[in-house]
Amino acid sequence: MIFLNGCARVGFEAQVACPPMVQYSKAEQAQVAEEVAALPENALIVDWLADYAVLRAQLRVCQSNR
Repeated sequence: MIFLNGCARVGFEAQVACPPMVQYSKAEQAQVAEEVAALPENALIVDWLADYAVLRAQLRVCQSNR
């Protein structure tokens, strides 16, 4: 039981460190949209970009909770 006491967080306030979010210009976003549209059907990178979009959404939530 003594070891469990070390895990108690009485009075502890967690500090969440959010990494900075890279900002993209409208021109860059438009260029990427064109490039993605030109990819062959079933291109694997499209799934990877979807994962990246989820990470950016999570980062926005992290930053709004600061």
